[in-house]
Amino acid sequence: MAFQFRSRCRAAVIHGESRNAMNNEFAISARGLSKSFGDLTAVRGLDLDLPRAQIYGFLGPNGSGKTTAIRMLCGLLKPTSGGAQVLGLSVPGSSDALKPRIGYMTQKFSLYGDLTVLENMQFIADIYALRRQQRKSRIDFLLDDYNLSEKASQLAGTMSGGQKQRLALACAVLHQPELLLLDEPTSAVDPRNRRDFWSKLFELADAGTAILVSTHYMDEAERCHRLAILDHGVKVADGTPAQLQASTGMTVLEIHAQSPREAQIALLANTAIASVTQLGIRLRVLVSDSHKDAAALVASTLHEHGIQSEITKADASLEDVFVASTLQSAEER
Repeated sequence: MAFQFRSRCRAAVIHGESRNAMNNEFAISARGLSKSFGDLTAVRGLDLDLPRAQIYGFLGPNGSGKTTAIRMLCGLLKPTSGGAQVLGLSVPGSSDALKPRIGYMTQKFSLYGDLTVLENMQFIADIYALRRQQRKSRIDFLLDDYNLSEKASQLAGTMSGGQKQRLALACAVLHQPELLLLDEPTSAVDPRNRRDFWSKLFELADAGTAILVSTHYMDEAERCHRLAILDHGVKVADGTPAQLQASTGMTVLEIHAQSPREAQIALLANTAIASVTQLGIRLRVLVSDSHKDAAALVASTLHEHGIQSEITKADASLEDVFVASTLQSAEER
């Protein structure tokens, strides 16, 4: 199948290739950013424009290059080729100048478990050389704002996952960075804490902070102002969630059948059908737009197997976008 997803998604990019990389509108402008480790290419030819005061998401599975890309953008890894302008400074080359202007939160809790909440925050304040007259007021504000005041004397290692997450974010923004880089920050917390965490991110973006966050959660990706999908180190889609959902190059159908499992097996045997996923008692089917009547194709396939069904057209979800883009990426590799 020759899917048209990538070409359509390029139309969703707001003319990124023609922009001046030094445009002050962007916190990050990367061109051709690549990183190889021996024979393994972790990131290949990444072009990226992250506007200021917005949340930009990296969506992709483990091993897709999200962490490597973030580590290059904050100066922790030197690119094999390509480069970026981050807050107007060149990467690689300006890592030391960038550090005071960037906040970075890793997937794993990286603070000191044998220090209290307050001691961790004081330590981070020392690292960023916050002035003494500013330090106490800033820490007190964050303890209150992140609901950590009652935990100030508790050892960080004894906190719950959600509490550790709040502490890590508070430390990452302690020095009021212009750019916040978050590498799968909510992978170990429950849905309620994830929701509260994202509320804080929107507050930060509204206050002017540019945020780059990697995730493999579809519901989190939908919250981003703009989104890139990475697959095997390649950016395969870029746009707002709404733009991407309108540009899959696929017809999305929902199937209700008496035996969903039998229907799924029958449909998967038809190579003209791109994807079939069972969701409870229904199936979600993707058919390339190159087929003029996707519903008729599915209906005839099921009829050949003696399966009665009800077929309705559906709007694409971000999961559908992800499946469509990675299917095309797999064909092109």
